[in-house]
Amino acid sequence: MFTGIIEEVGKIQSIRKGASSAMLSIQASDIMQDIHLGDSIAVNGVCLTVTSISSNSFTADVMHETLNRSSLGNLRIGSSVNLERAMAANGRFGGHIVSGHIDGTGVVSGIHKDDNAVWYTIKTPLPVLRYIIEKGSIAIDGISLTVASVNKDSFRVSIIPHTASLTTLSNLRVGDSVNLENDCIGKYVERLMGKERQNNHITAGFLAEHGF
Repeated sequence: MFTGIIEEVGKIQSIRKGASSAMLSIQASDIMQDIHLGDSIAVNGVCLTVTSISSNSFTADVMHETLNRSSLGNLRIGSSVNLERAMAANGRFGGHIVSGHIDGTGVVSGIHKDDNAVWYTIKTPLPVLRYIIEKGSIAIDGISLTVASVNKDSFRVSIIPHTASLTTLSNLRVGDSVNLENDCIGKYVERLMGKERQNNHITAGFLAEHGF
């Protein structure tokens, strides 16, 4: 589990592509102080497993499904990536619950400055957009952000300089693809409610029992 608070921006050192998979070598420094084989690392919001470690880099395999669901297939040697280790049990929960399982990708359709903030508009497929609500949480390339507004085919976030400087957001341009992970709560509630609706078991008591 992750929180969407980026620890470090790393760089793609090498990419070895297979027929439908890839192996990434990622240069890093801060997170290398406490990293082990088999650890989970969120790379631009995608949960990957560490398969080898050197003094200043680690490797991770990316399978076919992950390449299809995320923007990792667009990475090139030298690309910057957001990195976050899985949250320690004694850590502070600074962002929101992020699983590292991408729901889909969006496309940056607008960027404009507003005094000290920068607004990003993300055009989003409807299956992903349906779970995005104003003032709700969204992870963009693994960064925990608050949704400022939503319309029929996109949503907007407003970024403070601190967040931009410590993540890859400042590198984004109109037309770039970004990984999106919805707040998981809405998806689970929809699934649970759908099953109960089929069984006609939705009652005030049922909702109370399940914490609603």
